[in-house]
Amino acid sequence: MIQIQHLNKTFGTGPTAVHALEDINLEIEAGEIFGIIGLSGAGKSTLVRCMNLLERPTTGSVLVDGKDLTKLRDKQLRQARQDISMIFQSFNLLMQRTALDNICFPLELIGTKRADAVKRARELLELVGLGNRADAYPAQLSGGQKQRVAIARALATNPKVLLCDEATSALDPTTTLSILALLKELNETLGVTVVVITHQMNVIEEVCHRVAILDHGVVAEEGTVAEIFSQPKTDIGRQLVYPNGVQIDRLPPSRVIRVAFNGGSSYEPLIASLAIDCGVKVNILGADTRNIEGKAFGTMLLGLPKEPEEAAKALRYIQSQPDITVEEVTGHA
Repeated sequence: MIQIQHLNKTFGTGPTAVHALEDINLEIEAGEIFGIIGLSGAGKSTLVRCMNLLERPTTGSVLVDGKDLTKLRDKQLRQARQDISMIFQSFNLLMQRTALDNICFPLELIGTKRADAVKRARELLELVGLGNRADAYPAQLSGGQKQRVAIARALATNPKVLLCDEATSALDPTTTLSILALLKELNETLGVTVVVITHQMNVIEEVCHRVAILDHGVVAEEGTVAEIFSQPKTDIGRQLVYPNGVQIDRLPPSRVIRVAFNGGSSYEPLIASLAIDCGVKVNILGADTRNIEGKAFGTMLLGLPKEPEEAAKALRYIQSQPDITVEEVTGHA
């Protein structure tokens, strides 16, 4: 669906030039929700704007459905963009237009008859759960409602791709979850390919199938959400997946192990089972785990009993569990 090949973007020239993106290569499949995450300044927004040529790449190509957008003339590019819609953090609604007329706007631009545009807009308002707010102006809507109108407007031309540039960053946690649920539903029901740009890992884990981590303009790592969450391979990956990781040098002096959960059932209580099955109690010194579609990912630091036999019994039990890896932490005293 979307193929980004050797894409580079440089702002300015000479010694003051800023290399925002360097040799980006990504392939996003039709019908998936693909996440692009990174810290501020990583190049995320520049990359998503290159996907529809709001920013023209310095070099490289962007193919959507086999068409290289960088080689299209202006008229051809405008037509191709009808298949690629975008929603923004700041909603970008026209304040003098009602919710209905905001959604009609892109249809007006392509010459759709007013009656047909109004019919389509009303259908989309129902789809995003705002059927009763057609005549409301943006100033009369909450942040979540504004984003729903923006999503409806983005869907007006029946796009194949929906680009979401920090679409939930301005929303509270509850509203964020409702917008993410809506995006997931639209992906499933309409088959639209969704690209999510975010700096929030909880957004990635909530809706995305695959994810690429961007760091200083380069792709640091890429994979399924399960792969990245279970075994991040880079420093930036570990920083994003475990932002509140335990400082080992602050732990009390004892024998400590790190347990990594690699996608087993999140409904199997490891510590409780250890106590019940073996009669051994361990101390939880720190944990950063999460439940993704009923599977457990993340890590936990455990302090083993001081008695060698009890510690060995606990270690053998934990090592025997499926989808779990264990390593001993040294130098923590």
